[in-house]
Amino acid sequence: MAAPISQKTWADIFFTSRDGLRLYARHYPAPTGLTAVRRPLLCLPGLTRNSRDFHELATFMTDPANPSARDVYAVDYRGRGRSASDPDWRNYTLQHEVLDVLDFMTLAGLHNVAVIGTSRGGLLAMQMATMRPASLGAVILNDIGPVIEREGLLRIVAYVGGVPLPANWLEASALVRDLNKRQFPAIPEHHWDDIARQWFNEEHGQPVHAYDQNLGKSIAISPGEIPSLWPQFDALARLPVLALRGELSDILSQTTLEQMRARHQGLEVLGVRGQGHAPLLRDRGTNITIADFLLRSDQSTVRAASNWVYA
Repeated sequence: MAAPISQKTWADIFFTSRDGLRLYARHYPAPTGLTAVRRPLLCLPGLTRNSRDFHELATFMTDPANPSARDVYAVDYRGRGRSASDPDWRNYTLQHEVLDVLDFMTLAGLHNVAVIGTSRGGLLAMQMATMRPASLGAVILNDIGPVIEREGLLRIVAYVGGVPLPANWLEASALVRDLNKRQFPAIPEHHWDDIARQWFNEEHGQPVHAYDQNLGKSIAISPGEIPSLWPQFDALARLPVLALRGELSDILSQTTLEQMRARHQGLEVLGVRGQGHAPLLRDRGTNITIADFLLRSDQSTVRAASNWVYA
């Protein structure tokens, strides 16, 4: 079991974006002696999410008993987590965020990394592959692909900036559970307290929003078909890629996933039972699959497609 989120096992990193914002990232250090021989893992969260989402995975990936142990970094985009809000909500774009991530990598001396991107983070990974191919050595797409389902996107747009602020942590846990239990029936009841502390910041002992509420202004769905990102996905062709899909996902369809497999002959796929968009990366089965993929990808190129499996 991973260390509780209140037990600090990481180093805080603050850096300045090219337009002057104070941004935040975490570094979970690898066990002694492994930094030079294992590709670091860079964790990119979803639209309203933050670096805390990866605490369980990062703790698992830096355990000396894990044969795939390595350095893990996780970032907070501008306006999320512990990063400063942007005074201009129009800057909450993929273009600004990918530049922030690439600048962080330069600051931290990271290159040829393995990236795990949850939802929006996966879109950033695909964009990185087109902008700076050498920055990536392997990619894990967590419930995201080049085609985004309208139904799921409408659900997300509806809640961004509209979730009420709970009065205390007991209310926060109940709120997070009630909003998400249909998408995540497999999550044990006792996990919702920790998940609430991932999804809300804390000030003076009380929960506060963990993302700038103006973020909702920056996302909109235009009439007509949502543009696909097949060219960006095709830029991953040279890399080992693992695609995670929540069994109940309304963002990544099985049809899109099969199209991804047809276009990337080495694509590996993991279905996560009892979870929707996006898998929370808290269960041991998923994290073991990620660790195994990373260990093999450290020395490998694209391999033959694997069979579909469920965690």
